[in-house]
Amino acid sequence: MPSGIMQGTIIKSVFYLLSGLTCVFAFLVVASRNVFHSVISFALCLIGVAGIYLYLDAEFLAMAQILIYVGAIATLFVFAVMLTEKVKMPPERNRYILISAVVSLAFLMLLVNIIKKAPWKVSAALQLPLSLTQLGKLLMSTYVLPFEVVSVILLAALVGVVVVGKAQK
Repeated sequence: MPSGIMQGTIIKSVFYLLSGLTCVFAFLVVASRNVFHSVISFALCLIGVAGIYLYLDAEFLAMAQILIYVGAIATLFVFAVMLTEKVKMPPERNRYILISAVVSLAFLMLLVNIIKKAPWKVSAALQLPLSLTQLGKLLMSTYVLPFEVVSVILLAALVGVVVVGKAQK
């Protein structure tokens, strides 16, 4: 087998492995009976998504994924689980499990069908791949208004959480 074909096969295999592991961990998030195990599976799922970003040459998104979601959000979930009181466990059997499985499978088939039929066009406006320097310049020039709007929305959400948290004490 020529070297280029073998290298392409290895790269595709890595992508499929990352995708499969991410899906397995996503399933474990919702299937686990232990909340702490769900949070750990959630963090591993997010790391898998970061790996897919790296595969797609989106280093900035991969690092943001790891720093923000895995480093901050998943850690916050771990502390929230550890600091909360014991929650009453849900019943072992759910009578709607068959219905939810059928609806989920139908939704998955619908999504796959939509994804297959969608015309995936890449915009010619941006030269790909973008370096981090180019991305920073775009965020601070062309896209400065949306960037600032998002920061104000996040700040408002933070203030809202503090207000709601103080009101409940």
